[in-house]
Amino acid sequence: MDKLKSALDPAIKRIVDPLIASPVPGPHMGGVEDARRSFRVSRRALAPALPEVASVHDVPAADDRPAMRVYRPWGIAGTDVLPAFLFFHGGGWVTGDLDTHDKACRSIANAARCAVIAVDYALAPERPFPAAPDDAHAAYKYVSAAFAELMIDPARLAIGGDSAGANIAAVLALKLRNVGAPPPRRQILIYPLTDFSAKTASKAEFEHGPTLNRAALDWFARQYLPDSAMATDWRASPLLASDHRHLPAALIITCGHDPLRDEGIAYADRLESAGVRVRRRHFPGQIHGFLLMGGVVPETTILIGEVASELQHAFAG
Repeated sequence: MDKLKSALDPAIKRIVDPLIASPVPGPHMGGVEDARRSFRVSRRALAPALPEVASVHDVPAADDRPAMRVYRPWGIAGTDVLPAFLFFHGGGWVTGDLDTHDKACRSIANAARCAVIAVDYALAPERPFPAAPDDAHAAYKYVSAAFAELMIDPARLAIGGDSAGANIAAVLALKLRNVGAPPPRRQILIYPLTDFSAKTASKAEFEHGPTLNRAALDWFARQYLPDSAMATDWRASPLLASDHRHLPAALIITCGHDPLRDEGIAYADRLESAGVRVRRRHFPGQIHGFLLMGGVVPETTILIGEVASELQHAFAG
């Protein structure tokens, strides 16, 4: 095996082998609602038991911002002011919601001892690009202004997400830099898509994979980007931004058996070349999406620990 890819984690192999033997239809084989339903069902089957937290509070949407869900970690008094992690869920800009990532957000809150604020951003195709990054910016502005109500420290904010959510977080970091807004302490990018137009070795290697593959990626792109020319817009493909200087320090997590592996690595390279501090964590035996597989994949706990450790370090600085 090469240094980027080892044998599949045995826990992952037990998930993937039946899919190879009897493939299930990908999102491109049905409609949007079928894809959303399938994502919810599959992630529920792989999730851990519900982690208990101190509180969960839903913030309704308003004209100028999306809905959000605020988690406070177990054992924290209701009056304590906490650092906060603004989290954007994955799901290809089309699927996923506050509920699909509920257990992951709870686990991160407990492990990092911070508030986690999950954002219910706009989904395509009903609200295509650039609605999602616009919602992300609106959510960040709201959280920064409503710190007293949310009982969070506005000087200790971090942003991040998984997959499509990591893409949105990377774009948000660039946008905040561009408008001169106070930067987040950290950007946590878990197996991000960073370039819709990229033709990488990992995309070719896993073109026909049993989980995330080229057909699924192309379908998500068609839903999210009304015009294929938008693929080179930095708000869709943050790797293609003209300037990556003066961005928040980053934790970038990649997986060996993931078509997005190489563009995650490329984004880490690009940030480092621009003088941004990057910590890389690579899981050579893992597949895309394993953040939501904590019920069957022990390494998910390690992933959450890496995120929590990075957040604690960021908030302590």
